[in-house]
Amino acid sequence: MNDIYHDEELRESQAFSTENVPFDPSLHKVTVIIPAFNEARFIGSIILKLKKWPVEVLVVDDGSTDDTAEIARAAGAEVIRLGINQGKGVALNRGILTARQNKPDVIALIDADGQHLPEELGQVINPILQGEADITVGSRYLQNSSNTPSHRKLGHKAFNMLTGVASGVRVSDSQSGYRAFSPKAYDVLVFNSKGFSVESEMQFLASEQDLKILDVPVTIQYFDKEKRSAWRQGASVLNGILSLTSQYRPLLFFSVPGLVSLSAGVIWGVIVINRFIRFGQLAVGYAMICVLLCLIGLNLFSTGITLHAIRALFQEHFTSNNKIRPD
Repeated sequence: MNDIYHDEELRESQAFSTENVPFDPSLHKVTVIIPAFNEARFIGSIILKLKKWPVEVLVVDDGSTDDTAEIARAAGAEVIRLGINQGKGVALNRGILTARQNKPDVIALIDADGQHLPEELGQVINPILQGEADITVGSRYLQNSSNTPSHRKLGHKAFNMLTGVASGVRVSDSQSGYRAFSPKAYDVLVFNSKGFSVESEMQFLASEQDLKILDVPVTIQYFDKEKRSAWRQGASVLNGILSLTSQYRPLLFFSVPGLVSLSAGVIWGVIVINRFIRFGQLAVGYAMICVLLCLIGLNLFSTGITLHAIRALFQEHFTSNNKIRPD
C-alpha cells in the first residue's frame, strides 16, 4: 500500500517538476481564467494545483450563492465577482478583458467543476508559446483517456459536425472548455454568446479573424451525476449555434435555404405549366404553392445578401479603426 502512495506522489511531483514546465516564468507570463458558478466544492483544489505552475489565476465568480469567491480568494486567486448569474460568455468576456491588461503571453481557460486536470496545463499552452497556434482546444477525443458518457459522445459528435460546417473551422471537441489563446487571439475575442455556446462561437471568431486552431489531447473526468440536464444543455447549445450561424454566416443561414426554396418553386412552376399544356387547365393549388415557394426563396436569399453586405461593411469599419487607433 505504501508503494502505491509513493508511486502516486512520484507521478504528481513529475507532472509539476521544473523540467516538465514548458515555459520560463522569467520569460513568459501566463494567466489562467476560471469562470465559476457555485463551484465551492472544487474551486480551491483547482487553484492550488494550478499554482504549482508559474501562472496567475483569475476566477470570475458568475453570481455564485455559495462560498466559491471566498474559497478562491483564500486559495490565492484574484477574484472578480459578478452580482448576478449572467452566463459563461459574459464571465469570459470580463475575465479576458481584465487579464489582457497585463499583456500575458498566454491566456488559458479551465472549467471550475473539477473535470479538467490542471496537471495538463502545459500541453494546452505549449503550442501557443511555440507559435504553433493562436487557439488550442483541449480535446477528450484525441486519446482514449476520458470516461465520457455515451450520450454525451453522440451529442458532441453532432455539435462538432454542425459547428464545423457552420463556422468553416473543424475541431475534434467543440464543447471543451479547456483552452488557451495567444495575444493575437485574445486581443480580438469578444463573445456575443452568453451561455454554453460560447465555445462554438470561438470557431466562428477564429474563421473571421484568421486564427489558427490546434487540438491537443487532454483528460476529462466525470465524477458525479450531471448538474444540469444533458438534453436542456444540448438544446441550449443547438440554439446558440443556429443563432451564431445567422450572425456570422448570413449567406449560409439565409441565402442557401432561400436558393433551395426558390429552386423548389421553379420546379413546381414547371409542373404547373406542364399540366396546363397537357390538360388546358390551371392547377390553382399547385400554382399557389409555386408562388409561395418563390416568394419565400427570394425573401430569404435577399435577406442573406443584405445582412452579408452589412456585416462586411461593419467589419471593414472596425478594422480601419483598429489600424488607425494609436497604441
